[in-house]
Amino acid sequence: MEEIHIKETIPVRPSTPPFSQDHTLPLSHLDTDRNLNVTFRYLRVYVNTTTSNGGHPFNVIAAALSSALVHYYPLAATLRRGQVDDRLELFCSRDHLGVPLINATVNCTLEKLSYLDDSDPNFLDGLVPDPDQDYGLANPCVLQVTVFECGGWTLGAAIHHGLCDGLGATQFFNVMAELARGVGRISANPVWDRARLLGPRDPPRAEGVVREFLGLEKGSEPYGQVVGKVVRECFPVKDEWLEKFKKVLFEKSGSSFTTFEALGAFIWRAKVKASGVPGDENVKFAYSINIRKLVKPPLPAGYWGNGCVPMYAQLCARELIEQPVWKTAELIKKSKINATDECVRSFIDFQELHYGDGITAGNRVSGFTDWRHLGHSTVDFGWGGPVTVLPLSRKLLGSVEPCFFLPYSSANAGKKDGFKVLVTLQETHMPAFKKEMEKFSSQDFDLS
Repeated sequence: MEEIHIKETIPVRPSTPPFSQDHTLPLSHLDTDRNLNVTFRYLRVYVNTTTSNGGHPFNVIAAALSSALVHYYPLAATLRRGQVDDRLELFCSRDHLGVPLINATVNCTLEKLSYLDDSDPNFLDGLVPDPDQDYGLANPCVLQVTVFECGGWTLGAAIHHGLCDGLGATQFFNVMAELARGVGRISANPVWDRARLLGPRDPPRAEGVVREFLGLEKGSEPYGQVVGKVVRECFPVKDEWLEKFKKVLFEKSGSSFTTFEALGAFIWRAKVKASGVPGDENVKFAYSINIRKLVKPPLPAGYWGNGCVPMYAQLCARELIEQPVWKTAELIKKSKINATDECVRSFIDFQELHYGDGITAGNRVSGFTDWRHLGHSTVDFGWGGPVTVLPLSRKLLGSVEPCFFLPYSSANAGKKDGFKVLVTLQETHMPAFKKEMEKFSSQDFDLS
């Protein structure tokens, strides 16, 4: 039985003091979106190769982290509630400036566990810090290095979403990796200036689709839905199945769809059908759009705060289940038309006007995200890029039952084609969902 042994936790401080006076940094209205008041957790897996960095992974990460925090010291600061409007802000104090780094080992090899491609979720949880809400605010970045018997290792990260999104975190980790490899000058100089770059208009005006998809429910809490025990399952998506599915959708509709649109439509319907949602209830398909180059003017290259806004497709549950799947794929496709500078500014203004009024997208939100092309595999600390990258978060875009499209581990290349879908769902609904996914794998797509 694999056992994880926690040896120590040390606070890693910036290698040189990054400031001389305590101060507060404001966040943007994208950062303080209540849906982002969560810690996102994920895992990178590195193998021990002949070209590996000669140092011990924990020591290498500790030194690189200390150097990187000189540039990205907000990750070592403390999130707290502002006195004026209760929004999160970042307090930077010389007395509390550090990132907890956990040193751990495990008594098995990565190969034995297929490089964590299909590992037990409970075991994976032990490889990534899991701070409660108070600890996560006091320490918005917590890291864990776990070394396996083979010399391979994992880097588990728990980062408060109010500070950055996945792209922003990857920018930070790439800087850490450059410093670990001995690069003299970092490639991405961080840009803060969040309140100015993504602040509300004067006067604020929330118009258009924002009011169509977001409502107000005083006292509502994001992720407050009571769904009972949830479980996570991975489902394979072979290239052959997917291509045939997209071909059939094209024949039925005359339109071509991306993998995200086509498979997202199928899985969304399967989830709603398996969950037994009453037919007259509104259901939403939620995903994020990167707005860094969409806004006018575009955000500067070093901007590492949250740079995405949620997009939605919605209809009633009965219509979703009964209409052809291609119509649902078309609905998702058309929702991308809403990705404009005006939509982003309206979302920010809506947050300005109604932050304290219980902004909500409702209780029937299914969050989807595609991790196949996000650049997570670029982070090389001297062991090459990670062979596996896995998300462990269960809260995404207001959904407590998220769905991730994930690549297989590159260490298993040639053994599996396509990719996998990681689905979180209420335990009692998973058997019915599996039956729907069996239709996909048997190519009985039930497209009516």
